[in-house]
Amino acid sequence: MSPSSSSSPDSLVPVDAADYTAISRLLNRYADAVVHRNGVQWASCWDVDAVWDLGKNRLVEGKESIVKLWYAAMGGMSAVFQIVHNGEAWYETGSSERAVGRWSISERYLTASGDRGLLLADYLDGFVKRDGSWLFSRRLLRPHYQGAPDLSGDFFNTRAGLESSGDSPDV
Repeated sequence: MSPSSSSSPDSLVPVDAADYTAISRLLNRYADAVVHRNGVQWASCWDVDAVWDLGKNRLVEGKESIVKLWYAAMGGMSAVFQIVHNGEAWYETGSSERAVGRWSISERYLTASGDRGLLLADYLDGFVKRDGSWLFSRRLLRPHYQGAPDLSGDFFNTRAGLESSGDSPDV
């Protein structure tokens, strides 16, 4: 289940304040680990059976494989600054130990080859509570813009772009 066209957030129950705070802390710990290139901290955000879907046929299953990919990707970056913006989380139907969410992020980055870029995206997330702590069970990256920092590239979250992703914009 994800907060997209397959399940409207309007039909799901928002997580309570304590779980929202814990999930927000998970997201911020993840982004902080990206900024500070801390693989141990970043890995601590994932459940053992997690799935990370970066799009374009880049689907990775299992925490060990996810962490290996992250280290390889970060090796190609001189610097990355990730910021978590707005987001929401909902309990999966009938569960207080599983949730889904949608969170907006931005990244400013400098590649090892000297290219500078900007990513504006959201993650469609799955969360699982293990031993009282929330972890990612899955993350699906959905870029809305990726390109030059001056925003001269194409945006992907136009009405047509959102509809092709399965969303139902009403504006």
